[in-house]
Amino acid sequence: MMKSLPLENAPPITKQALVGIYEEHSPGLYRYAYRLLGDRHLAEECVSETFSRFLHSVRNGRWPDQNVQGYLYRMAHNWATDQYRKRTAETVELDAELHSDPQSNPALLVAEDLERKRVRKALMALPEDQRKVVILRLLEHWSHEDVANALGKSVEATRALQHRAIQSLRRILLADDQEA
Repeated sequence: MMKSLPLENAPPITKQALVGIYEEHSPGLYRYAYRLLGDRHLAEECVSETFSRFLHSVRNGRWPDQNVQGYLYRMAHNWATDQYRKRTAETVELDAELHSDPQSNPALLVAEDLERKRVRKALMALPEDQRKVVILRLLEHWSHEDVANALGKSVEATRALQHRAIQSLRRILLADDQEA
């Protein structure tokens, strides 16, 4: 839930507090965006855009009542989802860092990249709440309580979402295997 107050009634938010919020949350937001998007440049852009939007909200006197972390992740998720929808074709791209290692096995790198894209595609096929639970619980290692707070749901509801998401992922990936 967002507070919307005139700036004269807003509690002061110092630059130092904003820097603290950025330093605390940007690494996790980057990992989250990278897992959704599979591209480090897009993940960096997502973090940048998330904090730009957050600052805009703060300047306009709107900010989360509680749980800044959940608010930031929701903003990042929405941005990443928009980017994913904009992509039209899946291509196999190797990260520039992987090209710099002469010992890398190109066939293995391509296979790993394809598998990441396959799992990412399966994640994106899940309903939004299930996708968020999987990423935050299993990839970001958030507690059930933190995920519940971020989603505005009970712990029991997020546990059920996680269970359904894992079952759905299993079905999607098995169907994908059978098609191949």
